[in-house]
Amino acid sequence: MPYTTLRYQDCNEKVPYTDWIKKLRKKDPRAAAKIDTQVSRACAGNFGDHKFERDGVWALRIDYGQGYRVYYSMEDGQIILLLIGGNKGSQQTDIDKAVYYLKDYQVRIKNDR
Repeated sequence: MPYTTLRYQDCNEKVPYTDWIKKLRKKDPRAAAKIDTQVSRACAGNFGDHKFERDGVWALRIDYGQGYRVYYSMEDGQIILLLIGGNKGSQQTDIDKAVYYLKDYQVRIKNDR
């Protein structure tokens, strides 16, 4: 089953996932390419190494370099909402941010309906 991706955008129009992946592309283009490939596979239904973290947040785990993670949520069973990325070293902080971003997204979507 194919999925669609969306990127979380805060109320100031910042997109944390995009900011993170752009910085990573400059620092380690190969890692960014591997992450892009994993996200594309997830969109095709092959999530590979992934894990539920908490409060609706999941992690795609990329076994390369620093142990990269892409934190996401499934919305409406068809949408992969990309929240933020990080590595093993910043994992707990990244999960906390992802949970915050997801809650913010859900509140704003609810208010828009």
